This record gives sequence, structure tokens and C-alpha cells, in this order.
Amino acid sequence: MIIKMVSGATDAQVEAVEARIMQEGYEPRTIRGVAMAVIAVIGKRPEYLIDKVLSMSGVDQCIAIEKPYKLAARDFQSGWTEIGLGEATLGSRDITIMAGPCTVETRDQLLTTARGVKASGGHVLRGGAFKPRSSPYSFQGLGEEGLKLLDEARAVSGLPIITEVMEPGTVDVVQRYADVLQVGARNCQNYPLLREVGKTRKPVMLKRGPSVTIEEWIMAAEYVLHGGNMQVMMCERGIKTFETYTRNTLDLSAIPTIKRLTHLPVIVDPSHGTGKWHLVRPMCLAAIAAGADGVLIEVHPTPDTAMCDGAQSLTIENFAVAASDIARVAAAVDRQVPGFDANGTYIGRGALAGVAV
Repeated sequence: MIIKMVSGATDAQVEAVEARIMQEGYEPRTIRGVAMAVIAVIGKRPEYLIDKVLSMSGVDQCIAIEKPYKLAARDFQSGWTEIGLGEATLGSRDITIMAGPCTVETRDQLLTTARGVKASGGHVLRGGAFKPRSSPYSFQGLGEEGLKLLDEARAVSGLPIITEVMEPGTVDVVQRYADVLQVGARNCQNYPLLREVGKTRKPVMLKRGPSVTIEEWIMAAEYVLHGGNMQVMMCERGIKTFETYTRNTLDLSAIPTIKRLTHLPVIVDPSHGTGKWHLVRPMCLAAIAAGADGVLIEVHPTPDTAMCDGAQSLTIENFAVAASDIARVAAAVDRQVPGFDANGTYIGRGALAGVAV
């Protein structure tokens, strides 16, 4: 249930409603906007409270939410969730470009990529320090040493860092280095992990699981929101179908669906969605046209030597072309890519830090 307070309701009125909700055995979650406060009532079947709460001072409306998710629902928050990421604001008119290697391999590889991503107009640097792999014999990442290299890459490039967290026990160490916590597709329904990242106040990117429905994906986000972390972004990265040419089937219909059902921003990962580098740029453009708020692209200076996912990684040069084209499509749908003009020309945002690679 959602309780909307009247415009200008006092703190005392809001607190009285919260106290009544707790008295009835439910949990209130309040968002205070500029004009009014909205209170979500968390718990099983709180609808019987409607008549009781409507009579309280300062209450305007009580709305029953039929969906199983409450905090993610558009009924809870009419405006979009906005998340500041460096020079871009995810969930606003901005289109955010996140790019970098699948895996942090070496200092030279990472810093070269970081400089290239920044120089080409990227807003966030991605890189995996802990890597979930299908085979136990595959490279599993550099762990905390990789996080330290990401920290250095942030200092060099000025770009915020997104990296994956895989286990509840590593959340503390990862959040010390990362600006954004990524929950990977394999962990989309790892509820202990979702509860832990929900306790943090770092933005969380939640990738869709390969066999997860739209509702299950939103319910996974609800775990993070329920923990008090309202900075959640959804990432469509393809689902499993009978198709074998592509790595996954990129579900672009998920973009407008998530934006119709929730207030959360949507990122698209065409690298994992297709598994083929030559499909990444066109799927980026399609995603922006479909309403995505940003893209997550794998970039490597030499994809043929990459220790992980080289076949789906763009070179730095190809990434620059893709970023320019993304800016032009964004302008066509009345969006903007910070740092670019409407013709796809990168204007630039200042020099890189003077650290030698």
C-alpha cells in the first residue's frame, strides 16, 4: 500500500502516520519529495489499514498495490530514480556510457583501456576483479589486487568505477574501492547477496539472470530496495533461448517493459547479450532508440589476447565510433550523451591525469 501525504504535510504528521503503521505491525518506507512525502507500507495485505490511515491528519490518498513488488513499482514513485555517475546522471535525459574490460588482467591493459574510454567519451569504467566462470579452471580474476588497479585507473582517468561483487562476504571490500556495485546475471537471485548490497549506500547494477522473467527480475531488485538502498539500476544482458548463433538473446522489449512497471533506470549490455563484437554497436543504437538510459560495453586494447570474452570486446577505436553513433541516436530521440554534441562529435571534458602508463 502507498500513502500519499498532502502537499506541505508537516514532519509531525508524517511521523504520526509512520508510528501508526508500525503500531499495526507493518514497516513504513518514506520518500520525502520537495512538495510531498510518500510512504510505502511493507508487509502482507496491509489494505485493511486504508480506512484507518485515511482519517489521519495530513493524509491525501491510500493506494493498494496489487503487484508483488512495492518499492520498485511506479505507484510508489512517480518520477524516475536518478543516479549520479560522474558527469552523467542515469535516469535523467542523459545517456550513460559504461565501458572497459571484462576482466582486469594487468596494470598496462587496464590503464590503457581507462585512458581510451575517457578519451572517447565514456562516463564509467567497468572492470572485473572477481570473475564468476563456468569452468573452475578458467581465470577467476585478480581479486583485491584487481580492485587496487581499478582504484588507480579511477585516479588516472577521473572515471567512476563499476565492478562485480559475487559473495556476501566480499561486499565490504568491494565497496571500499567501487563506485557502483554490479550484481552479475548468475547472482540475480542470490538473495543473501542482494540483502547485503541493499545495506550499502552505493549504486547497484542488477543484471537480469539468463532464465529470469521480468517479474522475477524486479522482485530481485525489490530485495535491494527493501534493504534501504534506493539506487538500483536494471541491466538487460540477454536471456537463454534456443538460438545458438548469439551468446544470448538480447531482449530489447524488456527496456520499455521495465520502464512501464518501475521507476528504475535501465542499462543494456550488448556485449554479453550477443557475444559478438560486430553486433555490439548496432544493439547499442537499438537499445537507445528503445528507451535505455545507458549501455555497458566491453572494451579491450587487444581483444585477440584477452583472457576473457575477447570475441565480444570492442577495440578502443571501435568503441570511439560506437560512442559517437550512440550520441547521434540519443539526439534523435531527444536524449543527450554528456560530452557530445548532437552530431556525435566528442567535445571533451578536460585533460587526463598526468600518470604514465
